[in-house]
Amino acid sequence: MSGDAPLTVAVVYDCLYPVNTGGGERVYRALAERFAERGAAVDYLTRAQWPPGQAPSVDFAIREIWRGEIADEHGDRMPRAAVGFARATYRALRRSRGSYDIVVVSALPPLNVLAARLALRGTRSWLVADWLEVWSLRKWFEYSGPVVGSVAWLLQVIGLRLSDEVTVNSSFTLRKARRRGRGGLVLGLMDLAGAAAPSVEPETDRDLILFAGRHIADKQLDALPAAMRVVQRSHPGARLVVAGSGPETPALLSAAREAGVEPEVLGRVPDDDLEDLMARASVLVNPSRREGFGLVVAEAASHGTPSVVVAGEDNAAADLVEDGVNGFLSPSVSPAELGGAVVRALDGGDELRASTRRWFAEASATRNLRASVDELLRRYERARTD
Repeated sequence: MSGDAPLTVAVVYDCLYPVNTGGGERVYRALAERFAERGAAVDYLTRAQWPPGQAPSVDFAIREIWRGEIADEHGDRMPRAAVGFARATYRALRRSRGSYDIVVVSALPPLNVLAARLALRGTRSWLVADWLEVWSLRKWFEYSGPVVGSVAWLLQVIGLRLSDEVTVNSSFTLRKARRRGRGGLVLGLMDLAGAAAPSVEPETDRDLILFAGRHIADKQLDALPAAMRVVQRSHPGARLVVAGSGPETPALLSAAREAGVEPEVLGRVPDDDLEDLMARASVLVNPSRREGFGLVVAEAASHGTPSVVVAGEDNAAADLVEDGVNGFLSPSVSPAELGGAVVRALDGGDELRASTRRWFAEASATRNLRASVDELLRRYERARTD
């Protein structure tokens, strides 16, 4: 950064951690905090989800630019909400034209990028589009139907070309962006999982298999009970503990009754309790078909807990698991394959836990968000001097 005036940065996303607790929310709050740590004046442009005057206490300024619900009863984002927040983004950035040096806008949904580009045209603001995920046309069809899905996919293709810089959450997503003709910077996110937990932790519960996350269709929770039947053939004491909540909880319970297993469904649990569960679990299982990064894998690894995830063209978490090093990759959610991967993780015992700890230590040293923000600032400076 040059000059006496502090760098001015806007981060644009329609959710804010800890009011919203997903991985994306944590990424954007952390980005705002890392820019602020480097002396930048940071505004976080978001929707108001709290009574007037009761915004969360954070280390940056919150600009409330819109108010409304963004998801339906199934947890899917609503097109009208995407349009509403994009319009608010355009108006907010248009009113403050020229006041931001860097604008980081979430490309979830892609319409945000178009709104920001249009508002900032003719200014020197450097637009960074962050892509939590890049979807195939098939995935857009599944999520939004052929009409809305086609439009969203086209907006995604256009949006990838409109920003001055692209950031992504994983090399998995970068490969998808490159297929659309756009490279970018992979953000290091391992530090969002926190520091490595102390080596002396609660004793591992050899029978505890943990799922932690939202109960939505993409998580494929209903595959877990049948997989547990396979696990219990060789580990009869194994039990499934499920943290989190959402619209797919009834489907999980129905599948459990059909499989004849009894998972312990806890609902949403306090952060300290979740940390304790991750520390004690023998394995974390996440059968999700879609993850933009898979932060829960890193969080488990910080405690030495290996993970089992499922391969898939929309699942970036698969990039975080090295077979036999910090867990195992299941080819599918079939009971034999998913259950078999969990059995291998259980059988790995203390040796696999030690290997998982080493993996986390090495990954944290090389893939952290502070280094990524420093690289973004270097790229900004180069862009301004070219």
